[in-house]
Amino acid sequence: SMASHRLIQHVGKRYGLAVSETLYDRLNVYYFVDGHALNDKPWLAKVAAETLSKVLALDNPTGQTPMNDEEILTFLNGDQGRVEIENALRALQQLGVHGIPKFIIEGSSVVDGAAGPEHFIHIF
Repeated sequence: SMASHRLIQHVGKRYGLAVSETLYDRLNVYYFVDGHALNDKPWLAKVAAETLSKVLALDNPTGQTPMNDEEILTFLNGDQGRVEIENALRALQQLGVHGIPKFIIEGSSVVDGAAGPEHFIHIF
C-alpha cells in the first residue's frame, strides 16, 4: 500500500536501512502470513511501533527514540513521502517493472527474479 511504502521510506531515513528492512520483513509477515491489510492505518501503526520498539531496544545506531503508534498514525494520515514514492513508481513503470521480484542492472536491463542464469550471462 502507499501507506506502508511511505512508512518504510520514512523509517529508513530516520533510523537507517537495517531498521527499515526489519520493519519491511515484519510487514510482509503481517500481510502475507497473518492476513492483515496494509491499508488499515491504526493496525499498521501498532505493528510498526511494536517492531520499532523491539528493534531499537536491541540496536539503536541513531540513538533516537522509537516512534510510538500515535506518531506513526499521524505520519500515515499525512502526505509526507508520497511524492517520492509516486516518482519511484513512475520510474519503475517506465523501465517496464510491474511486479516483483525484478533485477535492474545498470539502470536499463530488467530481468525477472525467476529468470534462469542464461539471462544474466547474456547481460554480463
